[in-house]
Amino acid sequence: MLKSVTHLFYGLALATGLSGAPVLAQNEVPVVAAAANLQFAIEEIAEQFTEDTGSQVRLSIGSTGNIARQIRQGAPFELFLSADDTTIAGLDDVGLTRDEGMIYAVGRIVIIAPTGSPLRVDGNLDGLASALEAGEISRFAIANPEHAPFGVAARKALQHKGLWEALQTHLVLGENISQAAQFALSGNAEGGIIAYSLALAAEVGGNGTFELIPEDWHEPLRQRMALLKDAGPAAEAFYDYLQGPPAREIMERYGFVLPKGE
Repeated sequence: MLKSVTHLFYGLALATGLSGAPVLAQNEVPVVAAAANLQFAIEEIAEQFTEDTGSQVRLSIGSTGNIARQIRQGAPFELFLSADDTTIAGLDDVGLTRDEGMIYAVGRIVIIAPTGSPLRVDGNLDGLASALEAGEISRFAIANPEHAPFGVAARKALQHKGLWEALQTHLVLGENISQAAQFALSGNAEGGIIAYSLALAAEVGGNGTFELIPEDWHEPLRQRMALLKDAGPAAEAFYDYLQGPPAREIMERYGFVLPKGE
């Protein structure tokens, strides 16, 4: 168990920095910024892309809000996969993307608890309500709603259930949804609300139990991607690859609902 948790923390720690292909010259390998809920899926897609085409991309994983701020400050990203439907529109409005891009997936959220937690996991959050009433919740992790769309969805779901106020003194906020997953499964929290796509990764879901939260308890997590204004041919190729069968198959395996096309 210790080994698996350590591996989980190492993998999720990559969500705060660069991961993926080896670092080459900036003008040779495009940097792709991706929302943290994509961590495992996008790493697998990038590997498959390299295998299929011989080209590489570097991945920068983080919260949607933080990535957008970095882009506004001049970060040299060439492609941005966000966790919502609105952030890219704001970048497009100020000329930082080529266009408004496209919806590439719809995400889901789950409640998760580490092995041995007193929290009974169920999608309707009845177990969370009971554990709160019994005084069994000391810490409960979500992504920071200030800049993480999956944190916003978690807050909406908790408000829907009437638990948001009761959880205020127990909340632990992750900088992004990957860090929230780390906190939820660290053994120092009874659980949390994280992305379904992360829970489906053995490195995460294998350390606890999880259940989907009803999708109508929050706004749809429609995820948009777009090329940045200075994107080169390699980034364009990866953007196209993300819309093809190999990438779509991987995305579906990680629980994403895929659009029929825009």
